Amino acid sequence: MKGKTAKVVLVVLIASVIGLFFIFDFDRYLTLDYLNARQQDFRQFYAARRVRTLGAYFAIYVVVTALSLPGAAIMTLAGGALFGFWPALVVVSFASTIGATLAFLVSRFLLRDWVQARFGERLRAMNAGVEKEGIFYLFTLRLVPIFPFFVINLAMGLTPLRTLAFYWVSQLGMLPATAVYVNAGTALGDVQSLSEILSPALLVSFALLGIFPLAARKIVDFVTARRAFSGYTKPKKFDFNVVVIGAGSAGLVASYIAAAVKAKVALVEQHKMGGDCLNTGCVPSKALIRSARLLSYFRRAGEFGVGNMQIEFDFAEVMARVQRVIAKVEPHDSVARYTSLGVEVVQGSARIASPWTVEVNGRTLTTRAIIVATGAVPFVPPIKGLDEIDFLTSDNLWRLRELPKRLVVLGGGPIGCEMAQAFARFGSHVTQVEMGPRLMSREDEDVSAFIRRRFESEGVRVLTGHAATEVRVQDAGKVLICENGGSLVEVAFDSILVAVGRKANTHGFGLRELGVRLEAGGTVETDPFLRTNFPNILCAGDVAGPYQFTHTAALQAWYASVNALFGQLKKFRVDYSVIPWCTFTDPEVARVGLSEDEARDKNIDFEVARFELAELDRAITEGEDHGWIKVLTAPGKDKILGVAIVGAHAGDLLAEFVLAMKHGIGLNKILGTIHAYPTLAEANKMVAGVWKKQHVPLKLLSWVERYHTWRRR
Repeated sequence: MKGKTAKVVLVVLIASVIGLFFIFDFDRYLTLDYLNARQQDFRQFYAARRVRTLGAYFAIYVVVTALSLPGAAIMTLAGGALFGFWPALVVVSFASTIGATLAFLVSRFLLRDWVQARFGERLRAMNAGVEKEGIFYLFTLRLVPIFPFFVINLAMGLTPLRTLAFYWVSQLGMLPATAVYVNAGTALGDVQSLSEILSPALLVSFALLGIFPLAARKIVDFVTARRAFSGYTKPKKFDFNVVVIGAGSAGLVASYIAAAVKAKVALVEQHKMGGDCLNTGCVPSKALIRSARLLSYFRRAGEFGVGNMQIEFDFAEVMARVQRVIAKVEPHDSVARYTSLGVEVVQGSARIASPWTVEVNGRTLTTRAIIVATGAVPFVPPIKGLDEIDFLTSDNLWRLRELPKRLVVLGGGPIGCEMAQAFARFGSHVTQVEMGPRLMSREDEDVSAFIRRRFESEGVRVLTGHAATEVRVQDAGKVLICENGGSLVEVAFDSILVAVGRKANTHGFGLRELGVRLEAGGTVETDPFLRTNFPNILCAGDVAGPYQFTHTAALQAWYASVNALFGQLKKFRVDYSVIPWCTFTDPEVARVGLSEDEARDKNIDFEVARFELAELDRAITEGEDHGWIKVLTAPGKDKILGVAIVGAHAGDLLAEFVLAMKHGIGLNKILGTIHAYPTLAEANKMVAGVWKKQHVPLKLLSWVERYHTWRRR
């Protein structure tokens, strides 16, 4: 029988059995009421025909489990009540495992392709776990069922886990839970009167049902920790509750929180307090963009009825202002401030010597927990000849005091786009080179196209689909060689800014030597609680991923610090459900939630409401009547799935939608909220109005029209 035909036959067979199960109401036999009513009959039948009863029970249990039918838990309780503890435990253990394995094989044969295509994103965590440590991962899921067992059966069938491994791990992993349920059934079977409901045996059985998942989780955590810490000697006492390595956004917030809850915390920084955000990232780039934007407004003076203006500026003074802005913000992140908060700040290079010790400047710090917040550094691609010139990155860009006449910006992401536009406004001849088909690849195509047109109107030469292959130094100057569709393109330049992304900073402080696992992309591998494979070593910020934003670093820092200090009592899963971001080009591009492209890739149905800022009064008065707000909603509902804003102050406008998505507020509530006139924020209400017009109740309006007609008579 060919594969496709076999699948069809199997589907028909399974559907028929399931259909008969519900058509003839067989599920009524798998209820506590029915089993209690027939308990004496079952016991008499079992006493007369033990082997036959056990065989029938075994077969029915296998079918119920294999087809993921409801009733397995009730059958387990019934088995304990009818057969007693040991016979029921043996039968249920083998029947449930065989049924689970059959469901696993059916899933593998029948559902793998379809489910992976439709739900691949949701299965990513499970697939990743199986690839890394399949047997232990499955055992953990069996012992601490985060998902129902039937879901695990089907999902594991979609993974490369071997059938034999699935069987024996399931047999072993489900045994403790099976024993608890069988024991509860045994106790229930002994109840003969109301007074026996409060018997110690029954109360203990129900208590076991409640505490088993918690106890199993604690056992798994204990075993995991023992595996990780084997070979290391734990100190008898500790100098600190937590040591934080790195004083960037994540490290500062983690230290602040730890100190606020009266923990003893040390913060180790080898360079400058504030990290990339203060010294080479967010703060200096936004200061530079502000100066560039001011120049653009001067050049647009005629639009506002102001005569032509003569513009003179000193690029060196612009860059000096950037440093003054950094200096003005520095006290917020200074050693003095954090010392006053109760943090012991240690200047120097840290090295993690063991899971509980950090060495700095010849001093050994012992600590209960370590938070790694070492950030990221600019990624420099292996382009031939690039290392032979003094290229720029976001780290050393701020040392410039002379404006490059011809600047190549390598990269079409946020940093590349922001700097390309800013330097073009200062007067550089900018060529932006992007290997992909468009700028801002994380955004929808309409956003990319709009930004490209805007850049080109300001004099930026945009080369998408161009892969940089070589840098040559010639008599006439420096040249970047790019490959485009099989042809070579030469781009002359004086300076080149490499802005193709950032890589996690994981070298030089003992992570690799200790055996802390890394992801394929170079970030540190963490669990949902931001713990590494050493449970007391946690990560936050760019070094952890998956988002490299200052605000997500702060978000992760809260979870990392709380889990480091209180994880033995209560752990918190990091919440990435609503993550906003903004690219500070002019106009700004801001987004939260799904884009159209992402929704299609994930097979999520959606509707689009779009409002053009050209129709907003305040945008018109400001001369910023370009861009739009686009909201994705669930079909027929006002639930917000994602928002993209292109326009002036897009990052500020996005905040209302972030709040709405975080707290489940729909577009109807935004539409019903008063927004001051005339403000840019009115655009949020306007797009909600667009959605409302798209969902006008036409039938109701027709009746309202008839009512008004009747009233005029």
